[in-house]
Amino acid sequence: MKITDARVIVTCPGRNFVTLKIETDQGVYGIGDATLNGRELAVVSYLRDHLAPCLIGRDPRRIEDIWQYGYRGAYWRRGPVTMAAIAAVDTALWDIKAKMAGMPLYDLLGGKSRDGVMVYGHANGADLEQTVDEVGRYIGMGYKAIRAQSGVPGLKDAYGVGRGTMYYEPADAALPTETVWDTRKSLNFVPKLFDKLRATYGFDHHLLHDGHHRYTPMEAANLGKALEPYQLFWLEDCTPAENQEAFKLVRQHTTTPLAVGEIFNTIWDCKDLIQNQLIDYIRCTVVRAGGITHLRRIADFAALYQVRTGSHGATDLSPVTMGAALHFDTWVPNFGIQEYMRHTPETDEVFPHAYSFADGYLHPGDAIGHGVDIDETIAARYPYKPAYLPVARLEDGTLWNW
Repeated sequence: MKITDARVIVTCPGRNFVTLKIETDQGVYGIGDATLNGRELAVVSYLRDHLAPCLIGRDPRRIEDIWQYGYRGAYWRRGPVTMAAIAAVDTALWDIKAKMAGMPLYDLLGGKSRDGVMVYGHANGADLEQTVDEVGRYIGMGYKAIRAQSGVPGLKDAYGVGRGTMYYEPADAALPTETVWDTRKSLNFVPKLFDKLRATYGFDHHLLHDGHHRYTPMEAANLGKALEPYQLFWLEDCTPAENQEAFKLVRQHTTTPLAVGEIFNTIWDCKDLIQNQLIDYIRCTVVRAGGITHLRRIADFAALYQVRTGSHGATDLSPVTMGAALHFDTWVPNFGIQEYMRHTPETDEVFPHAYSFADGYLHPGDAIGHGVDIDETIAARYPYKPAYLPVARLEDGTLWNW
């Protein structure tokens, strides 16, 4: 069995997606996702011009060897572009192998560890009252876990407050827009939001919050301590993690569970965080962390330290990654939770899929492979549109972490 073609497909049904389709001489094909929000053309170039030509003629069943070829065979390793490209290849190869075996991907990985994948939705509001109402709406839709983000009084365009309620997309312009941030305003406001949420809805539902790398370690510790009475499922990305030891300061001062990892690319980005038990959930994804092959290594390592998975699942990942992630989540023994932001109807039309939502859980379906395809005719109706994520500045003009 040989790979005969590896084609990169770019489509923009409301936002940009980069998809890899690997075809074989036996008529079996696989689909992978290489989407890199705001950097799509960089990964397209790396995948199409550098990695894809090296696949032609190779045996697609040799997933591990091809992964090592993409990673070890490149002198300049790691990084988001390289690992997204490797992830696209890896996901497509797992899709092919599961199709050859005639089974859903979770069976090929080792079978089900659970009957459904608990997911959390995004309740976003311009102010406290609107966010409280949105949390109630998600509870009404059956969600057992909800991430709550609100506009902060005195700040314009706070993180997490999108242009819509169901299909939030932060990449909003052909060049980056600039937003303003003030940590003290946020630290004063966020505990009030969760106090109101618990007073309104009680403690039966899981609540989550994203700091989005905005706080210093001691500011993050301050926030985690203030949120302890509200029993959050987790506080996400409370401080930048380039320096993994920074989480020691946070951990020393709060028992609020900590989650990080959506921008990590390899196990080396989270090794110290996991083995020193500085986090409770690792949020690496199929597409950002080198595909299923590498994500399995991260999850297995995390399991040694009772760290659970909580993969990123915003709309900057295509339904291809969501489908693959759900098969991974269904199998992985140390599963925690899966983020789930719904794609637009236009996106779902481009990427027909077998997964479905019911009663707070996503179910991967029983289709062979990872259960997601691409309709290239419909995809061609949506050409690429340049779109950047915003940047943030402090009120004095200092560039900050968006």
